[in-house]
Parts: sequence; structure tokens; C-alpha cells
Amino acid sequence: MRIEILAVGRSRDPAVDALTARYLERLPWRVTLREIELRGSADPERRRRMEGDRLLAAIPRNASVIVLDGRGEEVGSEAFAARLEALWRQSHGLLVFVIGGAEGLDPRLRARADWVLSLGAMTWPHLLVRAMLAEQIFRAWAILGRHPYHRS
Repeated sequence: MRIEILAVGRSRDPAVDALTARYLERLPWRVTLREIELRGSADPERRRRMEGDRLLAAIPRNASVIVLDGRGEEVGSEAFAARLEALWRQSHGLLVFVIGGAEGLDPRLRARADWVLSLGAMTWPHLLVRAMLAEQIFRAWAILGRHPYHRS
């Protein structure tokens, strides 16, 4: 399985970076994290549109796209793993997760998504979302491979 995480903003927090890397490096799947950084434009709508342009341009055509959004579907870890496997099978082996910026997601990203996913009703800092997503991807691998990391 090949996974790419596209995230708006650049991390400058070594602790969060280490936590995210801890899970991604343990995976046998090829997972990359690509940061999309934008400067300028304080206007929220314009910034959202610019981020949308950059993110959409970074998504390969044949990828299955999973957009993280607080208004998305909430699922448990087992359902997350099953859905990842199903999307992977229909996507020629490439899954792309999208983490938007502080102003929210451009509606075009939700329209492009194969799945709009929520990590819960609470608001999370974008950098922490990266670590939480990395852990859930690792947990999905454990569930699919019947590894003892996930105990339910």
C-alpha cells in the first residue's frame, strides 16, 4: 500500500514531528508526508481557495482521496482499516489523505474526496492531527495484519 499525506502548513515542532515519524517509520507500507506551505493572504476565503489549488494540484489522478474534515464520517479503528483496504483496492494502490489549513477546506476538496473522514467532534491542532492520523494508519496496518498492537 502506498499512502501520501498532504498537509497544509509546515511543522516547526520537533516533538510532534518525532511522534508522527514514530508511527510512519514502523509501517511496512510506503507513507510520505508532504507539507504544502502558503504565505500571504489574510483573507480566509482567498487563502482557502489558494490552499485548495495547491492541494488539488498535488493529488495524482488515480489516487483515492480521503479528506479530513470535522463534518466528515466518524468511524472506529476496525471500520477505518476496512475502508482503507477497500479504497486501496480501487485506487491502483495509492491513497492520499488531505489535512487542510486553519481556515478549513476548499469545497472542491470535499467534492474530489472518495471519503470525508472526521477524527471526532473536537477541534484538534493541525499538527496533532498528523500524529493522530499516523497512529491510526499504523493501527489499520496492525488490524489488517492481525498484529497484536491493536487489541479490541
